[in-house]
Amino acid sequence: MRNVWVIARREYNRFFSTSVSYAVAFAILLIVGLIFALTLLFANGAGLGGSTAPDIKGVTWWFTFLLVLTVPALTMRLISDENRMGTLELLLTAPLRDWELIVGKWLGGFMFILSVLAVTLIYPFILNLLETPGIDQGQMMSAYLGIILVSAAFLALGVGVSSLFNNQIAAFIVTLGLFMVLWFMFGFMSQILPSGAGDIVTYLDMGAHFSNNLNAGIINLSDIVYYLSITALGLFTGTVAVEVRRWN
Repeated sequence: MRNVWVIARREYNRFFSTSVSYAVAFAILLIVGLIFALTLLFANGAGLGGSTAPDIKGVTWWFTFLLVLTVPALTMRLISDENRMGTLELLLTAPLRDWELIVGKWLGGFMFILSVLAVTLIYPFILNLLETPGIDQGQMMSAYLGIILVSAAFLALGVGVSSLFNNQIAAFIVTLGLFMVLWFMFGFMSQILPSGAGDIVTYLDMGAHFSNNLNAGIINLSDIVYYLSITALGLFTGTVAVEVRRWN
């Protein structure tokens, strides 16, 4: 695990030295901040004392939606850039297991997203102060758990796709397309397919697991298993891809 942590810390520090990472963090925090302001403004009398109390659902939903668009930009270089510059071969000659490289890269990105997410904790804190008797703590914790699970899954898939390419742009396009399918297309397909096939596609709909359950304060074991399975699949794909490169 020491190798994993060394790589993760290196990647985490690298995120704070690239303009793309700052642009992603700025875009997420700006849009989420605007959504929070609108939540207060339009929830019956500026959100205070009205019949409809503002909650954190809008903020958390938009955060996850923005991950669909921004995580590909964060993960596109993680392995593909090592391939392009030829530094992957140097890493593979080090006393380093393939899975340690992939998990370390993933963990570095995961810690970066968690750092951005930590900034948004100010919003439920403010809402809790403004509302009497306070916001639904269970729903808030469930929504943030959902964001953490979604982030882990997206980053794992992004690392897995990045390991398949030498070109960052190709990795970005394929990762974004994959996220669009998981977040949007499966939901659309579940509405037009027969019940049997529709149920399978509905389970594969990543957006539904978050929006219908976790963001609504409902924590089901099936949702947690789903996201952890996607995360494991992404990390496994990346590990196999690196192993194939090692033996080629």
